[in-house]
This record gives sequence, C-alpha cells and structure tokens, in this order.
Amino acid sequence: MENQRLEYTAEVAAATGPVFEKLRRQYKDDHWRTLAPYIYAINLLKAQKNAVILAHNYMTPDIFFGVADIVGDSLKLAQEAARTDAAIIVQCGVHFMAETSKILCPDKKILIPDLLAGCSLAESITGADVRALKVRHPGIPVVTYVNTSAEVKAESDVCCTSSNALKIVEALGREGHDTVIMTPDKFLAQNVAAQTKIKILFWEGTCIVHERFTSEDIIRIRTQHEGAVILAHPECPPDVLQQADYAGSTAQMDEYIKTHQPAKAVLLTECSMSDNIAAANPEVEMIGTCQMCPHMKRITLPKILKTLQTEAPEITVDPEIAARARRAVDRMLALS
Repeated sequence: MENQRLEYTAEVAAATGPVFEKLRRQYKDDHWRTLAPYIYAINLLKAQKNAVILAHNYMTPDIFFGVADIVGDSLKLAQEAARTDAAIIVQCGVHFMAETSKILCPDKKILIPDLLAGCSLAESITGADVRALKVRHPGIPVVTYVNTSAEVKAESDVCCTSSNALKIVEALGREGHDTVIMTPDKFLAQNVAAQTKIKILFWEGTCIVHERFTSEDIIRIRTQHEGAVILAHPECPPDVLQQADYAGSTAQMDEYIKTHQPAKAVLLTECSMSDNIAAANPEVEMIGTCQMCPHMKRITLPKILKTLQTEAPEITVDPEIAARARRAVDRMLALS
C-alpha cells in the first residue's frame, strides 16, 4: 500500500500541481515526479494525525512549499507552534530548533526527521562552559543566541535572535550593565559590538555556513553582477557586513526582498533560502552563492514521511532544564 501511494499518479499530479507551478524554475519534470508522491503522502498523513510541519527558511523548496504549514526563522517556528492545536509537530530544521519547540510546547509531541541534524554553533558550547564564564565574570549577564541547546539556554540570563540581539544588549545597558557576555557566535557578537557602547565579551563559536563568506566574495559579486543588491546574515564576519548593502536575519532578508523587489539580489546565507525567495518573488533575479548547511540538508521528504509514520524520533527535554531555558526565552520576549 505504501509503495502504491508513492507512485506518481494522476491524483498525485493534480494535488501537487500548484506547488510545481511555483517551483518550475527549481525542479525539472523528472525530478519533480520523484518528489511529488512524498509530498502527497505527507500531506495526507499529517491531516490524519493532526500534525503540523515547521520548516526553517533553509529547507529545500520541495519541503518549504510542498509540505510545510509554518515557515520562518527558528524562533518564529517555535512561537507559532505554541499557538497551534496540533498534537504532533514535525520540526524540519536542526536539533536545537526542535528543543526550542519542546521548551515552548511542553505538552506537544515534537519530532525531528533526523537526530543527526545538528549545528556548529550549538555544538560549540555547553552548559558547563556557560557556568565557567559566569565564574570568570561574576555579575555580567549572559546573552545566548537561540541557536543553542536547551542546557545552554538554561544557564543563560536571556536569549536573543540575530534580529533582536542589539535590542537585547541595549536593554541590558539600560538596566545598568556596561558589559555583557554573548554566546556562542563571535561574529554576531562582534557585529552587535560595532553598533553599541556596551562592552561585549564573546565566545569563539561560528556557523560553518556564514563563516565561509568573505569580503572578496562581495568584490567578485559586484564585478560579475553589476547592480545586484547584496544582503548578509549577521553570522557573517564583520568585514562582510560592512561591505554588504543590507544586514539582517533570515526573516529580515526575506522581508527586504518582498518589500523592495530589487532587480537582482544575492543572499550571503544558506543557499536554499535563495531558492525559496526566488520561488516566492519571481520578478527578482536571485543570484546563487551556494554555501550549503550539511545539517539542514539531512532533512528530506522520505525522512519526513517516515517520521510521521513511526512518530519518531521524538525530542524530549528534562522538565527542570526546560523551565530554566523557558525563562531565558521569556525574558528575551519581554526585553524585545
């Protein structure tokens, strides 16, 4: 029955046709015929099981447009998940995102299609590391990026995202702190430091995607693609942000393209986001600068289907750790 359901039938073609029309620039017909049966089966099964699928901006277009119910950056996904009445949440992203969803949705079943979908930032720091930082720098608040494990969030004073990091640091400054610790992304911390008088101590973590972009890339892009608007993520090195036309989170870059509709644009971030924005903004020529996240690419349609069928792997977080991590997230929401 499962094999029969995964055939490319007229019913599958009709059900997935509108998605294919949007993604014709991303997928050739033959490739689409291998994807469409999975999209069809996943959408049927999630309806039967009262499940929703969360897809990060770095998911491939077949997932992002084909099966996702909620799309966006990691925090938006968790916040929106908390508002749904679904019993099951399938997190199409990386492990820390699934943990964040569990922290904010403790009564829901949180699934991730591949437990090995990790993150270089999250893996660069532990709860013990944060405790050691606090011992070395007593009284200095720890601002932790949401791209971290629940254990790290639990040891922190407040979380931040790439879009609100400056706002969080400035809010702590108004509380009387002239110094803060930011973990784990050193480039995000350095980019925030360039915009504030608050002294920032940073951890040496980096994103394996964004650390690869260089100012030489921007020079090459401007030479080869005259007039292209260059947008960079704050996890890129500071010299990259200084030369880019716009710096912002994935959500902010997405909004910039939707609002400004430049003739040509380049995103200095994970390459699938360019594909997704190109599909949503057909009048904008998106120029690829592909830096691929191997962790994000572990999430595929067959794995999503299997996860829904088996309701595994399930993400759990120790309730005591979850409660403390929730306080850091809630404080971020209050300060921002």
